[in-house]
Amino acid sequence: MKTEIRLARLHIFERGCRHLVEPSWILFFVLILAVSIAPAMAQQGVVLVGSGSTVPAPLYSRWAQEYDKSNPGTQLRYVPAGTTQGITLISHGSGDFGAGESPLTEKERKEGSLIELPAVLIGIVPVYSLPDLHRELQLSGEVLADIFLGTVKTWDAPEIAKLNPDLALPNSPIRVVHRPAGKGSNYVFTDFLSKSSAKFRAQIGTTASPKWPVGEPAERSSDMADQVKHETGSIGYVEYQYAVRNNIQQAAVRNVAGKFVRASAQGLMAACEGAEAPRWHSFDASLVNAPGADSFPITSFSWIYLRTGAPDASRAAALGNLLNWIYSDGQVFAGEEGYAQLPPPLLAAVKERLRELR
Repeated sequence: MKTEIRLARLHIFERGCRHLVEPSWILFFVLILAVSIAPAMAQQGVVLVGSGSTVPAPLYSRWAQEYDKSNPGTQLRYVPAGTTQGITLISHGSGDFGAGESPLTEKERKEGSLIELPAVLIGIVPVYSLPDLHRELQLSGEVLADIFLGTVKTWDAPEIAKLNPDLALPNSPIRVVHRPAGKGSNYVFTDFLSKSSAKFRAQIGTTASPKWPVGEPAERSSDMADQVKHETGSIGYVEYQYAVRNNIQQAAVRNVAGKFVRASAQGLMAACEGAEAPRWHSFDASLVNAPGADSFPITSFSWIYLRTGAPDASRAAALGNLLNWIYSDGQVFAGEEGYAQLPPPLLAAVKERLRELR
């Protein structure tokens, strides 16, 4: 009996994964797909597989749970491995979609026949561990850039003290934690630091794979949250909901209006409105340093990366149904999971773009 998950699709293992450089990741992706596909083949169903950033991983897990309940013929599986790897896989025909926080380059769009659509709003939050402070730190982009360049080395440095005159800052070293190459949170954070500091822009720039001069890496977003939380004197950056769920100290960050803003769903929405209104059509826009008194300055879209002209009609139909759900009921679950929903005018524009793709 013919199944909608066709054995011919297994060529993705050979055609897509061979372009990646880490054999352990290739094996991991192959195993995930094999485990996902086998039950669906037995049930005559479709398994839609995505891969990419760890930033929205909790949301895709929730989406998979909720979508499976109301769509028993289709299952969603998401492999969290990094934005760059997600783009590489989908561009070579591996899986059904990618996800991440780095806008596609023109080369990626052309060679991979890819487009990106914003899925939700995320905020990258500076997090730290200074348990003796009586209130949150206030930090600017310039000072954060100097910390991650290694030129501001102690917590009581004049640059930090100037922004926090009423805090008794410890005379202790700053322990920098960063993400390794290929991560979407790197892209968003370096975009903010590059726009805040000419020195950072010249030395590192905006990239998903920065060459950090100081610090130690944390592989996943959850690793970053755990490491900063349990290492006194450390500082790192993580997506907002990871900071909230792990009860980690968060810095208020100075925005372009000169106001120190703590990350919140309202602050992310304000940043999106500041960058997108009134036209609401820039699906690849940077939301970093968006105008507005209440805008959180390290805001970004988390994108879904899609191939155009997918040859398998049954999978394309299943993916279309999933996307329609993500941009309707799925947005509610995004809010419940600690992300920010797309503003209604942008949501309407994305839905119109989906209709054009059919």
